[in-house]
Amino acid sequence: MAISDLPLPAEVGSQSFKDAAHMAQALAERVARALDDAVSQQGGASLVVSGGRSPIAFFEALSTCELDWSRVQVSLADERWVDVSDPDSNEGLLRRHLLQNAAAEAQLIGLSQPAESLDQAAHQAGQKLSSLRQPIDVLVLGMGSDGHTASLFPASPMLEQALDPDGTERCLPMLAPSKPQQRITMTYPLLVSARTQILSIQGSEKLETLQQALSLEPMQMPIRAFLHSPLEIYWCP
Repeated sequence: MAISDLPLPAEVGSQSFKDAAHMAQALAERVARALDDAVSQQGGASLVVSGGRSPIAFFEALSTCELDWSRVQVSLADERWVDVSDPDSNEGLLRRHLLQNAAAEAQLIGLSQPAESLDQAAHQAGQKLSSLRQPIDVLVLGMGSDGHTASLFPASPMLEQALDPDGTERCLPMLAPSKPQQRITMTYPLLVSARTQILSIQGSEKLETLQQALSLEPMQMPIRAFLHSPLEIYWCP
């Protein structure tokens, strides 16, 4: 099965690439163009990305793209509630793989906050995001095999509130039910406000997940809430 075989909504664009390396480079160039346009038109730009191992090649390719990175703010769609020195920290991942080379001048607005509870940490992260340029200029999401994106996990206690299109919170505490771990996620209204929205996925399993999500509700597979314009999907086998 290929991405072209999926019955995606007509307004959702998709591109396929022969391998992960070509997709990472194409994605980096697409994101860099969008950021450069935003800087030229608005004097600044905001980029929100997801963590994990899959986007590392994209981060490293993007870090070498030439644009006025000093005018770009970078943040995360979600974060594990750990210290930035922890190997599981998404902020640590960005520092190692994106905020280097030309992109070393970008401003990082992380979500990890020292606090007495996860609720307090999420509230403080939301306050910190008041300095992020909004609407977000460029959003790059990933997707898990359970249909989660960011840390919007099926069966997580706060999912309904996090997916509420009329919600006012920028961040909420979340749990990954299959591997309980405290997390902070940007909420749906903040994420879906992005002018450029890209979903980056790899492999046939992710296509099957996406196909399943098309026939389900967002509470069952949260990625379903994003499958509309202006989403672009980048895929490779």
